[in-house]
Amino acid sequence: MTIFIKLLLAHLIGDFLLQPNKWVLHKEAKKAGSKYLYIHVILHFVVTMILLWDLKYWKLALLIMASHYIIDLIKLYSAPLFKHQNIPFFIDQALHLIVLYCCAFYTDLFAHTTALIELIDWPLVTAAFFLTFPAAIIMGKLLERMSVQIDIDHESLPNAGKYIGIIERLFVLVFIVLGNWASIGLLITAKSVFRFNDLKDSNNRKLTEYILIGTLLSFGLAMVTGLIYLNM
Repeated sequence: MTIFIKLLLAHLIGDFLLQPNKWVLHKEAKKAGSKYLYIHVILHFVVTMILLWDLKYWKLALLIMASHYIIDLIKLYSAPLFKHQNIPFFIDQALHLIVLYCCAFYTDLFAHTTALIELIDWPLVTAAFFLTFPAAIIMGKLLERMSVQIDIDHESLPNAGKYIGIIERLFVLVFIVLGNWASIGLLITAKSVFRFNDLKDSNNRKLTEYILIGTLLSFGLAMVTGLIYLNM
């Protein structure tokens, strides 16, 4: 595990700390012809060797450097195919992490992966997933008749309310699993403070009631889910 942590740290340093935005833009424009692409992968090799601090790992560092070069090239040439440019970024990072994982545990890769899978708390995973989009859809259905009566007179980010609800429900689940019920009260208070100006400026009683019902329903759904998980 220590080797994996060091490889991960080397990756974070090389990809985020030692890669200026100027390099990223140059790579996107020149692709394989960019000098910064080669400087970038060499830096990964150097940082990896420094953190491992053992010459016997030079082949491992070289393999990581070569795979990093190939993965970055694939991202540079495939990025225009994606409508959302953040998708190739996350795919790129996921592939790098897979390579690091395989390099760190190559001696017992299958056994280690199997052990990790066995550690997964599937009821918790199911509870967390339920509180994301399934819960958002259920709440949308429950509040559908009320929402058509609300006049929205201010601009809002697309789907912002849905994602805020998902995040707050996941926070509630974490607090319940940790047995920290007091933090749920703080979360409700924080949300109320942020919502206060909107409600004050709108002077709309229907909107106030709608937000209050939605908030209580969201928190209630998360708490019931958390209690069910704890009693499984």
